[in-house]
Amino acid sequence: MASSGAAATLANWRTAPYCQWSFENVGEIVPSQVITATVGDADHDIVPIGALADLDVQGTDGTMQSPRTFLEASETDELVVMRNGRIVAEWHAAHRNPARPHIVFSMSKSLTGLLAGVLSGKGLLSFSKAIMDYVPEVQGSAYADATVQQLFDMEISVDFVEDYLDTSGGFDRYRRATGWNPDRPDDPAPDLRSFVCSISKGAWQHGERHAYRSPNTDLAGIVLERAAGDRFATLMSEHLWAPSGARSDAMVTVDRLGTARAAGGVSATARDLARAGELVRIGGGSIIPKSFIADLWTGGSREAWRNGDQAALFPQGSYRNYWYETGEGELAAIGIHGQWIWVDPANATVIVKLSSQSLPVDAPLDQAIVRMLRTVAQAG
Repeated sequence: MASSGAAATLANWRTAPYCQWSFENVGEIVPSQVITATVGDADHDIVPIGALADLDVQGTDGTMQSPRTFLEASETDELVVMRNGRIVAEWHAAHRNPARPHIVFSMSKSLTGLLAGVLSGKGLLSFSKAIMDYVPEVQGSAYADATVQQLFDMEISVDFVEDYLDTSGGFDRYRRATGWNPDRPDDPAPDLRSFVCSISKGAWQHGERHAYRSPNTDLAGIVLERAAGDRFATLMSEHLWAPSGARSDAMVTVDRLGTARAAGGVSATARDLARAGELVRIGGGSIIPKSFIADLWTGGSREAWRNGDQAALFPQGSYRNYWYETGEGELAAIGIHGQWIWVDPANATVIVKLSSQSLPVDAPLDQAIVRMLRTVAQAG
């Protein structure tokens, strides 16, 4: 791994083989702010995978295989299984150091959603308000006539294409604005806030369809900063991370002006992510309003989801405050390159899967992972 670390750069850090190193060392590639955890010793005593090793799970080719075989084939870095609030099984790849925070990509969105729930419960944020009320700079953009709730439900009409493999178009320029790609002298990107506030409205109306676009959540992070009067990392630490009992500091990448990448820049340990998932499973505990967690299950528009661009993932599902509701009894937080938090209240189970998948998105593999997560959850 030393050779991959030495060779990882801003230009290649999300590609194999460098990603195995860079996904747990993002702060050496992209400027980052610390999300402080509870004061105390981190917990890194590994719980063996135990009885789960005897399960049969279905691979992408339809054959039955051991969980270990599946995890290795799906380029998994780490798996943590928690039941009734207690970690019962863990597995990690040889290159993975479980003590280090691992980038979670778009699971950052789901954590941002939970933070918004806390702030709304404290009277600092209103989902019914216009985005303009918090960020007047969106005047003239796609966001000028949209609500905060539409922002958190990915129901904003924007003229923007979510293309993770883009190397020269709008998504590349967005990545350069976040500080995730090297900038280009012939087309210098603006800072992240300026980029988001320049996005035009799309051809449909807000609320008509689920349109998964990452800049929405970067703007949501700015909304939270304006609403609560502090930086994103500080808000996350004080209102969610430390209160949840997280034992290790997390991080979030920032652009050149210090704007947090709320859409995908968080890094955290698998165990602390499981603790966040457990908060959701138990209804928010004393931290997140119970009504907010209940709304994750029932508040999302199934019609907007069916009309949207991710409906094939969970055909009976919905999407609310950056959480996927599967329509079959689970909630999920999902990030590109194979990051998952799986919340299954019926089986009192939370599962975290961190990965360094070579492809940002792999639809057949996603379906296989869902089958594996359900098999593991139901094994208890």
